[in-house]
Amino acid sequence: MNGGPSHLDTFDPKPGSKSSGPFKAIKTRAPAIQLCEHLPKLAEHADRLAVLRGVSSKEGNHQRAIELAHTGHVPNPTVRAPAIGSWVAKTRPRGALELPSFVSLGGPSLGAGFFGNPYDPFVVSKPGALPDDLRPARPVGPARASARSSFLETLEGGFALRTGDPQVAARREVYAKARTMMASDSVQAFSVADEPAAIVDAYGDTDFGRGCLVARRLVEVGVPFVEVTLDGWDTHEDNFGRVEDRLAILDPAMSALLADLTARGLLDSTLVVWMGEFGRTPRISGDDGRDHHPAAFSVAMAGAGVKPGVVHGETDGDGAAVVKDGVSVPDVVATIAHLTGVDPRTEVTTPTGRPVRVTEKGKPIQAILT
Repeated sequence: MNGGPSHLDTFDPKPGSKSSGPFKAIKTRAPAIQLCEHLPKLAEHADRLAVLRGVSSKEGNHQRAIELAHTGHVPNPTVRAPAIGSWVAKTRPRGALELPSFVSLGGPSLGAGFFGNPYDPFVVSKPGALPDDLRPARPVGPARASARSSFLETLEGGFALRTGDPQVAARREVYAKARTMMASDSVQAFSVADEPAAIVDAYGDTDFGRGCLVARRLVEVGVPFVEVTLDGWDTHEDNFGRVEDRLAILDPAMSALLADLTARGLLDSTLVVWMGEFGRTPRISGDDGRDHHPAAFSVAMAGAGVKPGVVHGETDGDGAAVVKDGVSVPDVVATIAHLTGVDPRTEVTTPTGRPVRVTEKGKPIQAILT
């Protein structure tokens, strides 16, 4: 949720408080969970959710907070930690997978840092259609395509011998994966053209809705990590009008994703995470907006290994501060790592000889794990 969604207007409503604004809270299928009134469809699936209401951070700058949310590390200019998606891509065996292991839909995710380009996300800006450049601009026969590939290998091999540049091997790996994907039938997972109209409509006629549907299709063919971005949450002005607009996009898409994964028997093996980089202030500004608020915000999870229908953590009456069961952003990232098959204690050495773990002191949040 790029921009920092207001926890007060989504997963941590404060009915009757000065900070609540015009939105009402509604009951859900989970007695412990109330949601904003503009999430009525998601309320029907709340019994699948674990809501963390006690997340906090010290990072109030968008880019720094986004990096922390993706990596579990406070940004450091001397070493770029890999995003959790890159850890999954590097750690989990690819097997017969012919698509990228880390896909970002609707906008760029954070990259692989010192892991290098082979573990960067494959970015699709406009979800729902096949990626660009799957075929040459002009028809090229098999013989000519093979000759071109052989010529490229000759050039790169000579360059590698002359320079010893380690990036040559990384580039070759990326090219090989690209060629495999271009020839794979699995690439059709990026297109929703063959989906029934009722399914497409359920997710919503939006890029984010199509992104969530493509995410389900990618999971079905074995892609282990998919991120879908919904921009527009930086609501310094007209918070309530803009948040209502975002929720109208989020509500059908996330609800349909949970329902679809459940119906296909995939939710038990798929972790769904809703999160942004920080929350929004209880104080409503003169421009009817809310400003950056990393001191308290919410994250929601569902699926593989997550207790359903529970709330962990609590903020005060205005949603300004965490008063119970607080967790850090590295804890959230460590939980994601644990549930996606990456040991959060894993430590690797950077090319400069520095030891780096999956997260910076993060630990899985045991209270929401089954």
